[in-house]
Amino acid sequence: MRKLFSKTEWSWIFYDWANSGYGIIVITAVLPIWLTSVAANNGISATHATAYWGYANSIATLAGAVLAPILGALADFQGMKGRLFYFFTALGVLGTFALTAVPSDNLFFLLAVFVVSFIGYSSANVFYDSYITDVTTDKRMDMVSSAGYGFGYLGGLVPFIIFMVGRSFFSSYGSVEFAFVLSAIWWAVFTIPFMKNVRQTYALPRVDHQVKASLKRLWHTLRVLPKYPALAGFLIAYFFYIDGVNTIFTMASSFALAIGIPSGQLIVVLLVVQLIAFPFSIVYGWLANRFGNRNVLIMGMLIYIGITLFAIFIDHPNQFWLLAFGVGSSQGGMQALSRSYLGQLVPKERSSEFFGFFNIFGKFSAIIGPAIFGIVSQTTGRVQYAAGSLSILFLIGLVIFLRLPKKTTD
Repeated sequence: MRKLFSKTEWSWIFYDWANSGYGIIVITAVLPIWLTSVAANNGISATHATAYWGYANSIATLAGAVLAPILGALADFQGMKGRLFYFFTALGVLGTFALTAVPSDNLFFLLAVFVVSFIGYSSANVFYDSYITDVTTDKRMDMVSSAGYGFGYLGGLVPFIIFMVGRSFFSSYGSVEFAFVLSAIWWAVFTIPFMKNVRQTYALPRVDHQVKASLKRLWHTLRVLPKYPALAGFLIAYFFYIDGVNTIFTMASSFALAIGIPSGQLIVVLLVVQLIAFPFSIVYGWLANRFGNRNVLIMGMLIYIGITLFAIFIDHPNQFWLLAFGVGSSQGGMQALSRSYLGQLVPKERSSEFFGFFNIFGKFSAIIGPAIFGIVSQTTGRVQYAAGSLSILFLIGLVIFLRLPKKTTD
């Protein structure tokens, strides 16, 4: 494996490994449960605590999405990408550490610190994604991006297992502190190779009043984007199919519980999905290198259409394992190849700006799918039909994608 990628490529890949612990430990596993206890100490019910958690996630996601294209445009100037990347990475790491300092009876302070850490996490990822144009060539981009997602899944799983084993040595509150400290240290330590070996290669010349110039460029890009049909069309197709991918990930637990999967077994399933996603993300990169990024993305959308239609007929918990395998085999690959597909389309010296738009489309795509799922589930009384209805998102994305002009690298 070491010989497959250069030192610079490996250093970029390992940032995905570095920050994935934050995603699975802080966002998914520990903080949502811990804040319920903190809320109870404030006399706030679990229902209201869940609502506040939803509001905090919405605020953090919206802030990150709004900042993404503005910061991305600024990052394209010579020397700015690294400064912004390290600033927001530090903000995320320190924000994660700061979660340990929040009193166990101050819910709103806890949520505020989380929002700060999440803005650091999501904003740093915009620059990280755009660095792919600096660390590798168009021809190698699919494999490098896929390896990033693959090792990201593994990099989230390893610290989670460490947490699950290590928490038995701590009290309830101590195990929460251990989780946050572990996530922050994991993130900081594995960012070191990136700091040593990754540099901005493509950039715009420095100008006076860079913020003002960035806003002007951003406005100009919005006006002329329709003149780039391949790029604009891909972003629209991505909006739909990634909404389906994200909705399946978001609603998977609710779906599983509704069809009778025990909560203990569900945790095992989610861990298995992480394990499956690691090798299959890399397989997607190999397939893209062999058969072309476009063809493999089409294959992925067809697989997801099959997954959602299969969900209609699930009537036994054991069948959920087949569904989970299908999701795990394609989720990371679809995300990775979408990133590299955009990286091959954008002007290299303006990659951060366009990855800022990519981030917005990815964030706001998480609106339609959950709404469709909820409406169909309530109307029919069956979560199976709700899952099946998500096939329309992949179908729309596929139709738009098939109408796009082929890239020269395909």
